[in-house]
Amino acid sequence: MAFDFLVPVEDKVLAHCELLPAQAIGKNTYIHTVNDGLPVLANATVAILGVKESRNAFEKKLEKLDVSAIRLEFYKLLLGNWNATIVDLGDIEEGESVEDTYFVVKEIVAGLLEENIIPILLGATQDITYPAYRAFDGIKDMINLVAIDSRFDFGIDDELISSHSYMSKIITDKPNNLFNFSNIGYQSYFNAQEEVDLMERLFFDAYRLGEIANDLSLAEPALRNAHMVSLDTRAIQASEISSSANFSPNGFTGREICAIARYAGISDKVAVFGIYEMENNVQAQQLIAQIVWYFIEGVNYRIKESPYSKTADFTKYTVPSDAEDLIFYKSLLTQRWWVAVPSIFTSHTKANTPALLPCTERDYLDACNQNIPERWFKAYKKGFN
Repeated sequence: MAFDFLVPVEDKVLAHCELLPAQAIGKNTYIHTVNDGLPVLANATVAILGVKESRNAFEKKLEKLDVSAIRLEFYKLLLGNWNATIVDLGDIEEGESVEDTYFVVKEIVAGLLEENIIPILLGATQDITYPAYRAFDGIKDMINLVAIDSRFDFGIDDELISSHSYMSKIITDKPNNLFNFSNIGYQSYFNAQEEVDLMERLFFDAYRLGEIANDLSLAEPALRNAHMVSLDTRAIQASEISSSANFSPNGFTGREICAIARYAGISDKVAVFGIYEMENNVQAQQLIAQIVWYFIEGVNYRIKESPYSKTADFTKYTVPSDAEDLIFYKSLLTQRWWVAVPSIFTSHTKANTPALLPCTERDYLDACNQNIPERWFKAYKKGFN
């Protein structure tokens, strides 16, 4: 069984937990230890999992990811007003081959998905997104993936999978379960125009760093529709996380990336959350710990709501247009918006019920001015392909 390959949390982390106050996360987490073995997964909400595989890194790693140091920073943080049960499953070490590691990641993530437990993956390199995506095989047919990344990571045609090319593997590999891919925070000078054109041809969504930084709420609908989220910490500006040459002066601030992580947690669809490409310095470890804290904070405030299930809790707006009427819904409880996409039917939704696409109030106002929202247009066209 794949769970047998998990390595317990180090003793130094457990010793550190003994010194923490009762309100600290470390005192309220069920931890995989040498003496007690794996924690019971029943009733668990989220599971911390370190993945130290780095052999497919685009920039070769000089040292292994120190997941224990991230744990030390995370465990010392204090609990929020949470009902979540947190388990720490320990680490996946490098297997005999990279494929062996991928197999273990896939099997463990799949096992957690089947138990409705959200894995929080702390991975050395972002190619771990690929086996995490493959974990949905046989569990869910169509997957929406969101990458918070300065790059699209398509790589080049003849390149084997790496932390800069894993998306090409996801798009081309069978079975092809990817329905939509969204990138949040890309920086144009890191991406070839051919990659930008490919995003357009495939009707994928891309949001530039400046666009999101000016209005963080634009990221919320994409994250609300995601089943898995992959965060490359190189999307964070260097001054916030690392002075290494692998990081750029431009990127999200610590406050912004924590807000985005909270949006991801609030989404009741997000089933896998991964953070990758960290470096071993105290500033990075503290920020990663806080990102995880905000994600779990979001999970605790999840509300399952749909305009199709409780119509009295929503206001319906019909916007006439030259092509066809656009139907918007606004939640009276959370103030969130959706728009119906009539081209997407039975394969993704209940029969004869148009899919509901998360959107913003700005999309509704644009539609009122006869400007069709781009996210609606892409979803509409994708429904016919």
